[in-house]
Amino acid sequence: MANNITFIGAGNMAKAIIGGLLDSGFSAAQITATAPKEEELAPLRETLGIHTHTDNLEAVKNADVVILAVKPQIMQDVCAALRETVQASKPLVISIAAGLEAATIDGWLGGETALVRCMPNTPSLVGVGASGLYANANVSDDQRRLAGELMEAVGIVEWVEDEALLSAVTAVSGSAPAYFFLMFEAMEEAAVAQGLPAATARRLAIQTALGAATMAAQSEHDPATLKRNVMSPGGTTERAIEHMESAKLRETIKAAMQSCADRADDMARELRGH
Repeated sequence: MANNITFIGAGNMAKAIIGGLLDSGFSAAQITATAPKEEELAPLRETLGIHTHTDNLEAVKNADVVILAVKPQIMQDVCAALRETVQASKPLVISIAAGLEAATIDGWLGGETALVRCMPNTPSLVGVGASGLYANANVSDDQRRLAGELMEAVGIVEWVEDEALLSAVTAVSGSAPAYFFLMFEAMEEAAVAQGLPAATARRLAIQTALGAATMAAQSEHDPATLKRNVMSPGGTTERAIEHMESAKLRETIKAAMQSCADRADDMARELRGH
């Protein structure tokens, strides 16, 4: 377990990870978070008991792990200011910034950085996230295990060995909560049109999704088998699934996910020059 973990940035995702770490047994004394304004930090310090700082350089001096949790557009300036300290102390650096490639961040930090890129998703805010991780060649086995341990504090972790696959991770988990929220919207609208109160429809749709996800996570069967198990020949579920298939729902989802992955690739190209 690392002695000191510093978060550069104190936004929602940083707060989620900090909360998960504390729940997982990390000590508040091990954790520091930074932000430009003291008023952003006071609630974290007062409610969680962690260290806070408005000076990034001071915050990373004794850090074993530095988690970069700032917007991609300001990452270059943040890294440039940290370069000398990072080169001197050689911490594990974890970036949760979307689109910024490991080589780009490594270059901004002066090179030879032990760097892990992480693509988390918003359910990390409630402890049931899914994160894709990629480690560059400078990350040791111990550092890789540590990065996994840190992100498992807010959900599951899956490693990819090819950084380019983080675009696919973005499509299947990073952006995907919104796909399900859209499904909830559509189901609620349809149920209301059929006469149900909106609140009732919403509760039923969300609970059903939770139940289906729990079954899929715990079952030995794949989703195709679980789907067939719900479908009685000539029944209501079969009729609904047949309609979705005829409406090319699969193709729509595939095309949407490809569009998402393509945009992630575009963002990486755009951010290389920042």
